[in-house]
Amino acid sequence: MEILIVEDDKTIAAGLEYSLQNEQFSTILCCDASSAKKILQEQMAQIDLCLFDLSLPDGSGYDLCRLVKAHKDIPVIFLTAIDDEVNVVMGLDMGADDYITKPFRIRELISRINTILRRYQKHAVKVNIEIKNILINTLEGKVYKNGEEILLTAMEYRLFLIFANHIGQVLSRNQLLEQMWDVTGDFVNDNTGHIS
Repeated sequence: MEILIVEDDKTIAAGLEYSLQNEQFSTILCCDASSAKKILQEQMAQIDLCLFDLSLPDGSGYDLCRLVKAHKDIPVIFLTAIDDEVNVVMGLDMGADDYITKPFRIRELISRINTILRRYQKHAVKVNIEIKNILINTLEGKVYKNGEEILLTAMEYRLFLIFANHIGQVLSRNQLLEQMWDVTGDFVNDNTGHIS
């Protein structure tokens, strides 16, 4: 997971970077709005979450939040010493996912980051999944090969979708059963047979 940190206070920025890297996050650090905009233009696709200070020497975190939300639906958390209601509401209304006032506790920040990332991952639904000549339309619940629909049972479709979302990974029987539970929300019989 790649986190973009935009913080002009070098002490806070270094502490954030160190703590997040200890939690196995990758970080990109910027100290002003102009360098953050450049990173966002070049690497937006790789960024999973943004931490923006509101008051930057050459702009504001609000501007960066607008830029991010106009191009990609990724989480934004504001870090700021300004905690009056107007600023908090303005930040949340423009699409920020959280607003944390300084000084903050790093463990609490990391917990909030993890919670927001889990929520985004749960709602990140791919409409179409393409694998070579196969197309899975998740809204229709249909699979097409070379443009022709392949008729699958509900169970076959669920298993196919799991495999399509885990290409190159070996999944154990228990992992498959857990995924089947997650996909449908229903109980799956533990006597599911082998898949060939």
